[in-house]
Amino acid sequence: MLKENIKLALFSMSANKMRTLLSLLGIMIGVASVVAIMTLGQSATDSINESLEIGGINMITVMPMGSARELQIFDETFGNTLMRDVSGIDSVLPSASMSANLRNGQETIRSTVNGVYSSYFDVNNLELQDGEFFNALDNINRRQVVVLGSSLAEDLFPAGSAVGQYISIFRQQSKRYLVVGVLSERSETLGNSYDNACFIPYNTYNQRLRHITMPSSYSIMVSDDANAVTVADDVEASLFKMLGDDDYYLVYSPATLVEMSNEIMSTFTLFLSCIAGISLLVGGIGIMNIMLVSVVERTREIGIRKALGASPRTIQGQFLVESITITIFGGIIGIVIGLTLSYFTADYAGWNISISYSAILFALAFSTLVGVFFGWYPALKAASLDPIESLSYE
Repeated sequence: MLKENIKLALFSMSANKMRTLLSLLGIMIGVASVVAIMTLGQSATDSINESLEIGGINMITVMPMGSARELQIFDETFGNTLMRDVSGIDSVLPSASMSANLRNGQETIRSTVNGVYSSYFDVNNLELQDGEFFNALDNINRRQVVVLGSSLAEDLFPAGSAVGQYISIFRQQSKRYLVVGVLSERSETLGNSYDNACFIPYNTYNQRLRHITMPSSYSIMVSDDANAVTVADDVEASLFKMLGDDDYYLVYSPATLVEMSNEIMSTFTLFLSCIAGISLLVGGIGIMNIMLVSVVERTREIGIRKALGASPRTIQGQFLVESITITIFGGIIGIVIGLTLSYFTADYAGWNISISYSAILFALAFSTLVGVFFGWYPALKAASLDPIESLSYE
């Protein structure tokens, strides 16, 4: 019986193509909107998370503020104090930075010079394009070696490789530094531009460029078995306990930002999906109106079928299956349209497309429920028609 009803539904749809198209339109738009919104929301979330995770999902950055200098909390013992108070920390690495002029021959460029420990590169997931990183021995011996960002190396040495060449770093006086490595190109992370910066050993910075009274920032490496969000919260609590005022520091955590972005995008996507769902309801009302018209047009047909022995249940099933078939067709077409729109939009925005299969299942299931809900009354009306009155209907 179900197979026969589906055949009748398909025949009715093909016999009234324009009416069927108008019936499908609302469902198509609604399903396409839901699929596109949820897929693009997932794609945007994944892209944001990917860009944040580049900086190291298990890394936390603490930046002392200017007014904290008077408190003398952020000194060489700060890392040990923090590791003692907060569990889940592998290491705490101070770094210092300043602006200076870099020169190679006649080429002079203003850049940020960072004094860091050798493990800084690993903590921040930095990779090499050429050469090597300086090591712990370079820091102990205060060697004048430098690692350049990719853009900075290209600007200073446009004609060839920077590794093995010397540059001068000017502050109060010029110092020559051997270029030992060039970083791979890296997008800006949490406001840090690595491509236009250079890095020298922390002790070299302290002795050769500027005496460090307070580090510019601390890179905190979270243990693999610890939750980075929890550790970040504990770090903030520890800092507040030590300083009594959160105006003295800033704490950046990619893991916390990932969690926040996921919550925001989920809420935003749900909100837009609910709005798109309204068009599904509107489409369902349109289908109910079309089905009611269909019942009126096919009154004599219903009377003939009842006269030949068709039960009200059979008549009701015929019209209900027709309504569901329309919504399923509309849902399938809407899914194709939604995925196509998602692909082109994600490609234009530079995101990797992340197909939301849950959105597809939800949209298809919801459109089917719409067919059942809004097809029920017309089907019930068709089933309740009196066969004698139906046969005499003009």
